[in-house]
Amino acid sequence: MFHLSKNFRSSFRTLCTTCQQKGTALPHMPVMAEEVLSYMKVNNGQTLLDMTFGAGGHSRRLLQAVPNLNILALDRDPTAHGYAQKLSEEYPNQVTPLLGKFSDVPDLMKSLSMKRNSLDGVLFDFGCSSMQFDQAERGFSVSKNGPLDMRMDGNRLPESPTAADVLAKATEEDIYKILKVYGEEKQAKKIARAIIEARYMFKNLTTTQELADLVETVVSGDFRLDKLQRKSHVATKTFQALRIFVNNELNEINYGLILAHHYLKLRGRIIAITFHSLEDTVVKRHLTGNMIENTANPLPLKYSSFHHTMEEDVVKEVMESKWKMLHKHVLLPTEEEVERNPRSRSAKLRAAVKVK
Repeated sequence: MFHLSKNFRSSFRTLCTTCQQKGTALPHMPVMAEEVLSYMKVNNGQTLLDMTFGAGGHSRRLLQAVPNLNILALDRDPTAHGYAQKLSEEYPNQVTPLLGKFSDVPDLMKSLSMKRNSLDGVLFDFGCSSMQFDQAERGFSVSKNGPLDMRMDGNRLPESPTAADVLAKATEEDIYKILKVYGEEKQAKKIARAIIEARYMFKNLTTTQELADLVETVVSGDFRLDKLQRKSHVATKTFQALRIFVNNELNEINYGLILAHHYLKLRGRIIAITFHSLEDTVVKRHLTGNMIENTANPLPLKYSSFHHTMEEDVVKEVMESKWKMLHKHVLLPTEEEVERNPRSRSAKLRAAVKVK
């Protein structure tokens, strides 16, 4: 396990000071940034694709470490894209902001005349960012009342269904499967039944508070703790399940990893940070060569507009892809980092190099 160096702590303080001087807050603290820097081993003139730019914490740290690094900064969230545009102003001709999902990467790379085997590194930092959780109007947080939205793309794709749309139209069986598979919710049947009963009473769930209250009523008496042994809201897993489904996250992750192999040079490096077992399972299957199917999403996508069908040659490529892990055991954040940033507590980092 890594320990935070004095240099890293100093760099992080410098980053915070810089943000304060520029009049900007640091909306999302990058998780396991020192480990990312260590395993990516960036050099001058290299080109990296940050597939989950967020607030740019990892990209900024990499740019600070290597003077002539080029970063393609991808994110599906318009807010994050705005941060990427600001970073590109700080690092002119080094940062290229890209707006889109993982499945949009082929078109975006084509627009940049980037071809197969053209990247030196790819970074993933899956899950929601702090800025998404902290904005009540985005509908991600169980503790902040707002519209039941949960779309990472926001209003960029207005035709895409929100979490409220899913709960208003899905069958009881489908809701049960979503909660059971994506949330690993033990009380999935009870919650699904309650949602349907609310619909029969002409009460569609439209806010995060309404959904949280409903789940709390159904599973009253169920006391839950998070990984830090703190009391956790009983609706947390329900919210996670809906978020993953609405954003088609597992299929996007699966396809994103395929694209990473496609665009990486031989000996190029990949780093993936996950925050729950479903994400980590998809990553582990890819990097350990245990791909047993060409899709990671076990549920029908009839309520999602993000379905992507992989071409046969791309499927063949990933089934034959080869990675060499750069560490023996999965990497976890240090106790010091978890204390400083509690949202890092669930993080797992896997790093590999492309060998075929």
